[in-house]
Amino acid sequence: MSSIFLETIKAVDGEILNISYHQERYESVLKKFNIKHSQNLKELLTPPKIGTYRCRLTYDLSKEPHTFNVTYHKYEKREIETLRLVYNDNIEYSLKSACRDELDALYKLRGGCDDVLIVKNSLITDTTIANIAFFDSKRWVTPKSPLLIGTTRERLLREGKIFQESIYVSDLKNFSKVALMNAMIDFDIITKNIKEIFC
Repeated sequence: MSSIFLETIKAVDGEILNISYHQERYESVLKKFNIKHSQNLKELLTPPKIGTYRCRLTYDLSKEPHTFNVTYHKYEKREIETLRLVYNDNIEYSLKSACRDELDALYKLRGGCDDVLIVKNSLITDTTIANIAFFDSKRWVTPKSPLLIGTTRERLLREGKIFQESIYVSDLKNFSKVALMNAMIDFDIITKNIKEIFC
């Protein structure tokens, strides 16, 4: 496993959004490596004052103390309207590593679709860049076993806006809408009919 991990943090007109959830995830990674000393991520960020930016903060745990690198990227949304189901029972991405080789390899299998939806051990997990949720006519449900516990997913669960359940491929027919979630797009509902999303 790579020793470099990252957080992708949204900033709008200089305001850093939902930083407490990124701080919490960063500290959870440190805990897994028995590292007790953490930094305040907000103090490391000075995003541009105008515009929407993706703050890419990486930290290298191979060094003691660990070091940080921060870059700012003008945000341009990547439109995702179609997904191809791909199956991989061995993929592991429970920590937000800077090494995305496994995800990139699956992304190449998308064919004519915009992205892939990864199925692991028969369960729906994530796309390569986002957690996912499905509408069952009453509530939004997200997979109980995502590849990565995203910050937006965690926030919406705590706010009671989404709920988690085990979702199998055979369950997809029971849903009417699909939404993607990550720090940059927040909760983004795909406008297509669910039958047109999976290609």
